[in-house]
Amino acid sequence: MEKDLRQQKTTIIKIALFGPESTGKTTLAKQLADYYETEWVPEFARDYLQEKWEENKHICVADDMMPIAYGQTALENEKLVNANKYLFCDTNLMVTKVFSEMYYGFCDPLLNEAALKHEYDLFFLTDIDVPWEKDDIRDTPEGRETVFSVFKQTLIDTKKPFITLSGDKETRLAKATAIIDELTTAKEHDFSSNDFVQIYNRGISFETILKQLKSFKKGIAKSNLIRPATINDGILNLSDNEFQQKALFFDEQKDKFKIKKFVPASGAATRMYKFLIAFLNDFDIKKETINAYINRKNDKELAIFIVGMEKFPFFETVDKKLREIYPDFETLERDYKNYYFIKLLLSPDYFNSANKPKAVLPFHQYDTHIANPIEEHLNECVHYASSKNVSNLHFTVSEIHQHLFELAVDEIKDKIEKLSGINIDIGYSYQSKSTDSITIDAKDKLVKDKDGYLIFRPGGHGALIKNLNNLDADIIFIKNIDNVIQNHIDQITLYKKALAGILIEMQQKVFENIKLIDQGKIKENDVEDMLHFLEKDFNVEMTTDFNKFTFENKISKLKELLNRPIRVCGMVKNEGEPGGGPFWVTNKKGIKSLQIVETSQIDLQDKKQEKILAEATHFNPVDLVCGIKNYKNERFDLLEFVDQKAGFIVEKSVDGKPVKNYELPGLWNGSMANWLTIFVAVPLITFNPVKTVNDLLKAAHQPQ
Repeated sequence: MEKDLRQQKTTIIKIALFGPESTGKTTLAKQLADYYETEWVPEFARDYLQEKWEENKHICVADDMMPIAYGQTALENEKLVNANKYLFCDTNLMVTKVFSEMYYGFCDPLLNEAALKHEYDLFFLTDIDVPWEKDDIRDTPEGRETVFSVFKQTLIDTKKPFITLSGDKETRLAKATAIIDELTTAKEHDFSSNDFVQIYNRGISFETILKQLKSFKKGIAKSNLIRPATINDGILNLSDNEFQQKALFFDEQKDKFKIKKFVPASGAATRMYKFLIAFLNDFDIKKETINAYINRKNDKELAIFIVGMEKFPFFETVDKKLREIYPDFETLERDYKNYYFIKLLLSPDYFNSANKPKAVLPFHQYDTHIANPIEEHLNECVHYASSKNVSNLHFTVSEIHQHLFELAVDEIKDKIEKLSGINIDIGYSYQSKSTDSITIDAKDKLVKDKDGYLIFRPGGHGALIKNLNNLDADIIFIKNIDNVIQNHIDQITLYKKALAGILIEMQQKVFENIKLIDQGKIKENDVEDMLHFLEKDFNVEMTTDFNKFTFENKISKLKELLNRPIRVCGMVKNEGEPGGGPFWVTNKKGIKSLQIVETSQIDLQDKKQEKILAEATHFNPVDLVCGIKNYKNERFDLLEFVDQKAGFIVEKSVDGKPVKNYELPGLWNGSMANWLTIFVAVPLITFNPVKTVNDLLKAAHQPQ
């Protein structure tokens, strides 16, 4: 045998099966070779050691490691000659290296060097969840977990691209072939094996990556605005008496339903303090005054912050800590006091405000205590999102912040439950990594970090449609974490209940119509009534060729349009807030519908579209009530109603260089584009977001 440990160079995709003994490597190698009609490389050591055993009952010793390595390499190179696109290796020198180190505490330098140099497009790490099978040359089954962990750590330490395979042989084969097919596509698009494994481990299909790349290249189609939705033209306008009636109807009906409040709350508060962070980064107190900095930067936000400093709910707490740290604080110049205050507020060693979630920050000063948004949402929840004395509240959070939420909940939950007589059930979920987006630079090249790993960014709040889809509830209130108010809970409750009352009323009508369809009780004259219902109450426009349909096809189309999740959305008067609003839009098929459209979805280079945007009278405050079940009490698959073409291309920066990311269709934009939609005008009191820390100085967030 020629003593050569070099692999033959090849364009063949080589897959290495890697793992402890009796974990199904040989079985899978044979299966994959049959499936792809190609060669597989047996384990040289098996025949080599079996022959030793049969000759004189000798078992494997340290001196056998190098002959096995030479034999395995030669066998792999031999099989490569006739391989068809793929080669599956039952084992490899890395396995030999691990066994040598485990059993003999030593690995020949030549073997070690070759094992590290040998390249495979992917390692399948075979799990120990299959029965151990005894034979003449296998060791005992004890300690399989330890051995498996050694194999896994070896792949990690040597930075080999690997994916763990578990399950029975049929499951493993199905999983392996799906992975190999995606890996092949990735290779065809110049992605490395490590890139592919990183994408796979995030739960992102490679098809999704290709769609993102296509979006970067072609761009995202802009919305085609027809006109703004206005009062009595897409936006329902109710009198005070009508609001009260709808709210009363909700109270009468609510115990029939499981109700939940859904609060997107995963982001940190960094943007709240953006201007303060910029100040600390660019200001030198030894070289200029704060007033000079404000003039130099024209920083009105900083000026407002300093003037209103004593009105912030956190002022006394920070001020007290300052006096502990600086005993001579009272004698300091005003600039130093203000500078140290801002520094302490943001310091990771003290309050760390910019790195915490908004949910746990002090928002409102009451006579007895300071409340954060979590407390305000729990308080709102028992007022309008409860039935049968149970209120369900769900936060989407960052995994690293969940403990902060739980601590905040523990501090206030019992008190609110005792005062209200309502039990609060709280759940949490995370934004799935499978919804993340890759990052590309100005030349459309993949952006990686200093260690060579792809840089991913979250896919925007549209990713939360998956979280919403997993909730078990009949009626779901949606409201952002920072949209809370100090006092006026009765007014907030009235409008939230009224929106829910409208939802229940309209849902009942929809269900009645679908039941009639399913029972075959629809007559020709009923079709016009259903059409009128869809057009009048849900602003659904029928296609022009509808009248040419047969009666059966008309019924089928009507059911398709009716059998959808429903959303009732509060809309407030537009007072210059950035973000989305209600518009009439038309799609490529010429079908008109009501949609919430973000500014970034509008082609501002088109003067007509820009004019329509400027004429908008209302704004989307993210004040939604949703019905996500059909008349049979079955949950809709909300992912089926997403307009996948309504995503966003957003510009960010990495290390000061511009990059681009893809964001999913927004939760209340494209993700709900194909829902039945009702827009309702609600008062401005329902919209009080805290986008910057200075918003806490507004009347809605100050003591009355």
